[in-house]
Order: sequence, then C-alpha cells, then structure tokens
Amino acid sequence: MLALHYITPDGKKFWSHAALLFTTLYAVFVTSNYVVQLATVIPMTLRGSLDEVRILQQTPHSLFWNFDALGYIFMGLATLFAIPVFKKKGFQRWLRISFLANALMTPLIAIIYFYPDYSYNLLVLGFPWGITAPLSMLLLAILFKKNYKAKGQHNFPNSKEKNKLPDTIQNLKGQAL
Repeated sequence: MLALHYITPDGKKFWSHAALLFTTLYAVFVTSNYVVQLATVIPMTLRGSLDEVRILQQTPHSLFWNFDALGYIFMGLATLFAIPVFKKKGFQRWLRISFLANALMTPLIAIIYFYPDYSYNLLVLGFPWGITAPLSMLLLAILFKKNYKAKGQHNFPNSKEKNKLPDTIQNLKGQAL
C-alpha cells in the first residue's frame, strides 16, 4: 500500500493514504499475533509448558483471536479505501473489482470471528476470502510490474528527471546509515 500511495496521483492520495493507515493497523495487529504464536506459544507447547502461556494461545474468542480478527478487518477496510485510486477501465478496472470483492468479505470475516458459537462450518463461509485477498494483492503486484516496465526500471513515479533518486535518498548518499 505504501508503494501504491507513491504512484497515486495527488488528487486521489486521500484514498491511498486512508488505505495505508488501515494497512498499518492490519500489520500491527496481525504481526503481534503471529510473533506471539510463533515465538512463544508454539515453542512452549512443544516443551509441554502450554499452561504457562495459555492466556496467549489463539483460540476462538481469545485475546489473540480478536487481534487476528481486527487485523483482517483492517485489511478489508484498506482494500475498500484503495478502490477509488484505480481507474474504471482497462487493467485497473480488474483491480477495483478484486479490491471490492475483498472489501465485501469484511463483514463476513467479522461474523466468522465474532459470532458467539465458533464452528468449522462457520469458518468455511470465509473460504472466498482465501481467493479475494491473494487475488487483489496479485493484481496489485502486476500493476506495479506494468508500471515499472512502462516507466523504465530507474524511473520513480513522481520524478521529473530520468534516473534521479528521490531527495531523501539523495540526501543519504555518502552518509553512514
């Protein structure tokens, strides 16, 4: 979404900025969950010490279940707010459709996560999200590749001079990082 924001025309940056904010929220919640599950819960479970960290385990309606839910709800909102960035014709029309399809899954994802009685049958309702989320990101990657080829590999989208690095990068040249 950050890359999308940088290639978005100024008149539509409100939408890409909103999408970027929701993407950041997604990243915070989902990364927090996955780090805790992968670095703490799973190793402790493998050692037979799950009782020590049971409160951190992601089970239906637990703290980290809710973190996961919020993350994916924010992801859906990010795709919703990004829709106006894309043109209504050509390849970008397909991006709009895929982002809309993913955004429309958001209420269903919320129901699946927050419905009082969790069941695997309820989880199956979210199957289309397993298509809409990757498809929207794949089409976005294709857009970037098309933009990269069209502009030349050293041109930055908002740069007026060919092969000119953005000012922030220019200022870092020669400085130790």
